[in-house]
Formats: sequence, C-alpha cells, structure tokens
Amino acid sequence: MSAHLKTIGLAALALLLLVGLGWLVSYELRGRYFQATDDAAVAADSVTISAKLSGYVRASAVADNQEVARGAPLLDIDPTDYATHLAAARADLGSALAAARAATAGQAEAEAAARAAKIDADLAAREVERYTPLARSGAEPAEKLAQLTATRDRAVAALAQARARIASVAAQASQLAAHSDAARVAEQSAGNDLAATHLVAPIAGRVASKALRVGQFVQPGQRLLTIVPTSDAYVLANFKETQVGLMRPGQPADIRVDALPGVHFAGMVESITPGTGANFSLIPPQNATGNFTKIVQRVPVRIRILAGPVARRVLVPGLSVVVSVDTRGGAAEMDAIRAEADSGRP
Repeated sequence: MSAHLKTIGLAALALLLLVGLGWLVSYELRGRYFQATDDAAVAADSVTISAKLSGYVRASAVADNQEVARGAPLLDIDPTDYATHLAAARADLGSALAAARAATAGQAEAEAAARAAKIDADLAAREVERYTPLARSGAEPAEKLAQLTATRDRAVAALAQARARIASVAAQASQLAAHSDAARVAEQSAGNDLAATHLVAPIAGRVASKALRVGQFVQPGQRLLTIVPTSDAYVLANFKETQVGLMRPGQPADIRVDALPGVHFAGMVESITPGTGANFSLIPPQNATGNFTKIVQRVPVRIRILAGPVARRVLVPGLSVVVSVDTRGGAAEMDAIRAEADSGRP
C-alpha cells in the first residue's frame, strides 16, 4: 500500500513539474510579452459647440442624445440684426463703388483736359518761336509778340493746373478704391456673421450635455452642446512605465469592457504618448525639491477599438475597460537597443 502511495506521489510530483515547466516555457515564449492594465477607459474626441455671436436662440433642431450627421442643423440664432447689418454693408459698398466709378471718370476727364492744355501750350510756344525773329527784324510789331508770349504763358499755366488736377483726382480715386475694398470686406464680414447664426454639426455623432433653450440669450463663446463621435471611440489605457518597453504602434490588443461582460474586442495600438501622465499634468512634479519617493509612472497609450456599429452604440466615453497588449513585436527592437547600449560603453 505504501509503495502504491509512493508511486502516486511521484507521479503527482512529476505532473506538477511538467505543468510548472510548461507554464515557465509558455511564460518565457508568450506570457511575459502580454501587458495588461485595468487603468483604462473608452474615450472620444468630442467637439464642443459654442456661439460665435450674441443673440436669442430662435430654433433648436436637436435633442439630448440624438444622433446627428455631419452638416446637420443644430440651432439658429435670431438673424434679424445681422441681416440688417448685411443690408447696410451692401448699401455702403454700393455707394463706395459708385464714388469710385465717378472718381475714375473724373480722372479720365482730367487727363483729357491735360492733353488739350498740352496741345494749346505747344501751339502757343510755336507761335512765339515763329514771331520772335519777325519782331526782331521789324516785320511784325512787338506788341503782337508780347500778346503771343502772354498767350503761351497762360497755356503753360493751364497745362500745369491740368496736371495738378490729374494728381489730385488720382489720389482721390485711390482713396475711394481703398474705401471700396474696406466696404467689400465689411460686407463679407456681415455675411459671415449672418451665416454664423445657423449652426450645423461639424462632425457626426451624438448630442450630449445640451445647454440651450429656445428664447435663451447666448453670448459669444458660450458652450451650447457637445457632439460625441461614438463611431470614432477609442481606448486610452495608462500602462505602468515597466510595461511599455516593448510596446509599439500596430501591436494587437484584447479589450474587455465592464459594461459587456464576457465580450472581447480586438484592438490595435495606435500611438504612445511621448511622456508620462504626470509630465503633462497641470502641476508637474518637481522631484529635485524636498524628499524623493519613487513612484511607478503611467504612460497613456491610445488603442483603436475594432468593433462594429452595433457594439459602438454601447461604447460611449468613460466606460471602464481592461486591456491586454501583445508586445512580442517589440522584442527584436529591444535586442537592437541592448546592442546599441553595449556598443556605446567605453
């Protein structure tokens, strides 16, 4: 009987050794490369909708938790005042353009007058040049030459006045053109303000935290509602710094959501934050001051959820999840890191 018990004990011991050896081999080849954490949650890049203008809410086209498509109407702010501003800006633009056209016509008229004055001045100068030798020889009276000289001087003065008029009209035309440009910009700004009274969804998603009512007066920058892109939800997992040495983008992940017990979603590492969570906190730790106690840091890792539309109706931001990442793909790179470290030693 004792021999039989001894045989059973040896068999049990051998079985335990085999199980332990199998576990050790499995751990070395596979298990030690799987890094898991329950410090993770579903997240989404939500968009906050705010008012650009002040005014009363005329209409609201959405309700809390409603699905909206990109470009879908959300709400309207009373556009009456902004439509009036646009009409006034268009009237100012029309007046400025009319003044600019009149100035252009005046400039053309001044240039024509200057050309006529130039012709008169040239003719008077030639007459003086022709009569000068005749007057000196006595063939023509000196009074005639004096009269022609005075006519020439008046023509030259008229030409100078016409050219000054051109410069003045050109400056006025340039000023009116600038005023037209300013009026055009004002009209565009008024049109943009009028368009901003109609708010549409910049992304597709679900409406959340709606904080507006019809008839409510809103101010610029006031938060009105939030759109959560549930179709683009992802997992933000905070792994310990001792777990991310082999973690790389593209590695597969297993995701378990507390809200869906027994369900496993496939995932993929998208990116790893270039720093620990403490480094990006509002008040980063200053370990150089006072006593130092080493604390294992956490590194945020973004993981894509490979789930269908039915599951994504449940995967809303904030849900707790447990994530496990297969980091075997980074083992070769770790060997390269060790080789670099060894080669850099003196």
